[in-house]
Amino acid sequence: MKLKDYRFWFVVGSQFLYGPETLAQVERDCRAMVEHLNQSGNLPCEIVYKDIIKTNDGAVKVIKEANYDDSCAGIITFCHTFSPSKLWINGLGLLQKPWLHFHTQFHRTIPNEEIDMNYMNLHQSAHGDREHGFIGARMRIPRKVVAGYWQDEDIQQSIGSWMRAATGVQESRSLRVMRFGDNMRSVAVTEGDKVEAQIKLGWQVNTWPVGELAELIDAVTEAEVEALLHEYEEKYTIATDDLDAVRYQAREEIAIKRMLDREGCTAFSNTFEDLYGMLQLPGLASQRLMEQGYGYGGEGDWKVAAMTRILKVIGEGIGGGTAFMEDYTYDLTRGRELSLGSHMLEVCPSIALEKPRIEVHPLGIGGKEPPARLVFEGRPGKAVVACLIDMGGRFRLLVQDIECIKPTQTMPNLPVARVMWKPMPDLRTGAQCWIIAGGAHHTTLSYDVTADQLRDFARIMDIEFVHITKNTVPEELEEKLPLADYVWRAKEK
Repeated sequence: MKLKDYRFWFVVGSQFLYGPETLAQVERDCRAMVEHLNQSGNLPCEIVYKDIIKTNDGAVKVIKEANYDDSCAGIITFCHTFSPSKLWINGLGLLQKPWLHFHTQFHRTIPNEEIDMNYMNLHQSAHGDREHGFIGARMRIPRKVVAGYWQDEDIQQSIGSWMRAATGVQESRSLRVMRFGDNMRSVAVTEGDKVEAQIKLGWQVNTWPVGELAELIDAVTEAEVEALLHEYEEKYTIATDDLDAVRYQAREEIAIKRMLDREGCTAFSNTFEDLYGMLQLPGLASQRLMEQGYGYGGEGDWKVAAMTRILKVIGEGIGGGTAFMEDYTYDLTRGRELSLGSHMLEVCPSIALEKPRIEVHPLGIGGKEPPARLVFEGRPGKAVVACLIDMGGRFRLLVQDIECIKPTQTMPNLPVARVMWKPMPDLRTGAQCWIIAGGAHHTTLSYDVTADQLRDFARIMDIEFVHITKNTVPEELEEKLPLADYVWRAKEK
């Protein structure tokens, strides 16, 4: 995955006016802050102390270095003393990495006996960070602002949360999506502008022949299949006698992974309407690849494939799980309305409550052999569902808070992986809001990623963000969306 590959640069604001002794103390203080933050256990990535900005040229130099260092996922700025904001203009004008403005101070309290003018000159973050904040607002640069004492756990967690969003941005800007076939015929919401997606989000979305994949499937050796079957036996319960179907899914998994890795792709999509030369629609194969961290989108939905990969990167190591998802059907019992989420085959087992079962059943669509798939129930807990939709000239990231529950029914004749949840604020209101906002039927469900992290992602990528919460009112949302549409269209001009 990605977190271990990234660093965040700690860049400090000051000026020469205070003299060398004060600047030396600023460096000692800031190095101590960085060391403490790194040892806190609340950050997913390392912070690297980088420099004290005292001149225009200094700001330009460090920003240029950050832009071209692939290991730098963003900068964190803090003005320990007063840093005149014009010093930062030329540098920030070049900034291509995520930016967090950390408004804190070295000492927690005001020392009654020690405070004098020398102390004030050294500890002017309340002054300097407001100057620094002005230039960010004046230049209209997307940035995250975290304010509070640097030793407080909740402040460290806020920084860590933003770091995860920033690594998602880095993944987005280098993301390659492999498409096997086109979108499902006549479906609108899975379409989108791939050129605009690359301009705005960095995604390279291209198509590879299904026939080439079929040739690679046939070329997989028996030894490779046997090795993968042993892994299946260790991780899952094999609840089928049709081992030929399971073996074919192993071939598909090996072949798809081989193509993805060869082309540097970390997400893929396919469609049951184009399975030329294949015996089964990939089910277990797609689930397994998602479990390994690849993004996936069914029915040619390359946008949800990319977002699933990005959310997996943001949520790396947390352990709750992230999966391709679809609202399947509803329980509209008054007062306890629920949504049943699933897909015909491809839900990631990272969200499974218990050990998944490998089963083989007819699909009833696609005209191919019955495919093997993992069957399981998702775990209870708080989560989000998210989708990216193309609004024509711009993208909207729509996120809804949900509460997953243990399914209220056993559904013995529905052999798919599934999750049941209560959308916020309730199913009827939440579904109304989702439809008003143009939300897709395909989503990414994550127990690991928060709406705040996705808001940070959208802010950095400069795309619209819509959040449906327990407090969302349809009438208010319906009034806000046209205003947002006007603002975003004006920005594009």
